[in-house]
Amino acid sequence: MKPLFYILILLGAYQNSFSQTDQLDKIVAIVGDKIILQSEVDMAISELTQENPNQDDAVCNVLDQYISQKILVEQASRDSVIISDDEIEAALDNRIRYFINSYGSQEKLEEISGKSVYQLKDDYRNLFRDQLTAQRMQGQIMQNVKITPQEVKVFYDKIPQDSLPFYPSMMEVGQIVFKPEINKEVADYAIKKLEDIREEIISGRSAFDVMASIHSEDPGSRDNGGELGILGRDDLVPEFAAAAFKLQNGEISPVVKTSYGYHIVQMQNRQGEKAKLRHILIKPLVTNDMVQLSVKKADSVRAQLVSGKLQFSEAVGKYSSDEQSKLSGGMLSDRQTGGTNLITEDLDPNIAIAVTDMKVKEFSQPLEYVDPQTGDRLVRVIYLKSRTEPHKANLTDDYSRIQQVALAEKQNTYLFNWIEQKAPTFFLKVDEEYKDCPNLSRWMKAIDSAKK
Repeated sequence: MKPLFYILILLGAYQNSFSQTDQLDKIVAIVGDKIILQSEVDMAISELTQENPNQDDAVCNVLDQYISQKILVEQASRDSVIISDDEIEAALDNRIRYFINSYGSQEKLEEISGKSVYQLKDDYRNLFRDQLTAQRMQGQIMQNVKITPQEVKVFYDKIPQDSLPFYPSMMEVGQIVFKPEINKEVADYAIKKLEDIREEIISGRSAFDVMASIHSEDPGSRDNGGELGILGRDDLVPEFAAAAFKLQNGEISPVVKTSYGYHIVQMQNRQGEKAKLRHILIKPLVTNDMVQLSVKKADSVRAQLVSGKLQFSEAVGKYSSDEQSKLSGGMLSDRQTGGTNLITEDLDPNIAIAVTDMKVKEFSQPLEYVDPQTGDRLVRVIYLKSRTEPHKANLTDDYSRIQQVALAEKQNTYLFNWIEQKAPTFFLKVDEEYKDCPNLSRWMKAIDSAKK
């Protein structure tokens, strides 16, 4: 769950401060045994004002959100909510990778920052620990906050008509994805290649991370030595999870087949029902002949859909290889709201082009495409279920969007009240310089309450 109340202070907030020299700092607030430094507030403000120069009360808002975060961290300590060192390392690694990609190379990042990657990670390890701890604590607090349809309606009715957002044309689009079938000769070649790689690693002639960087066809992990981070069983496809969680620390699995291709998996560190894993993926070569066979199959399925002999949801369940859209009956959905009413910008550009001239309830001809995330060659038939005209937000066409905003407001309010109730149970001190901040008055009241 994304943080709704405390500020997201990630390494990005410091990217413009790498070259600053260390200097004596001022403590502007204390929460329990946690301190908030002037430099932290200044750097967060610098990031916020860079994105939006017209920030009102930026100092007060940042300090308010920092105090909220520290209260969550302190409560997490009381409730034994713990973030493991491996989780923190994984978060740091992800953020460092982001900046290496942004700057073009690790050398460039280190040149600009004046520090090695290891020094940067040491500098921000405590920052990430607090951020991840607060986020997990917040998730526990709000996990049972739900919203009913009646509450959504009440929320919508409170919005003045002239303040309702205007939505462009929206549409519901589905797809049936056909993955080319791999013949035995091609599959055997991929398996043999992985077995040879595994033997190189087990014999000690090569290291796992080196072989992953050379051979793995997973773009998301290849450049990080095949590392997948810390994952639970539910985060993995069943075949991969079954193979991974049989392994002891350091052990490498035999070749495992999944819908993504063939893998070898290494267990780096088991933590109950979670594990730090890495893998090497080899995808069997998809030939033009294989793709054309999928086109023929897709054309046959489309003919049954057009004639009414086959229903779209039935065809999705029977033929589609896209697990994500299968969860919503083949319909594409917004990843944040889960809603299936999408604007053109929400769609894959190729799908957006394909539906431009389609009529509602119509099916496209089979279309070849390359999955941008995996690089797989696939075939799909697109279905245009509905299309709305540009309109003001309403409960009929935009329920899922309105529900998401209403839920966020309810969660925000719940968390706000929870923090306000908990504040008097902690030692709180705010520098006199900030006593006139309007949104810090509740902390001052909490301090006064705690003294009585």
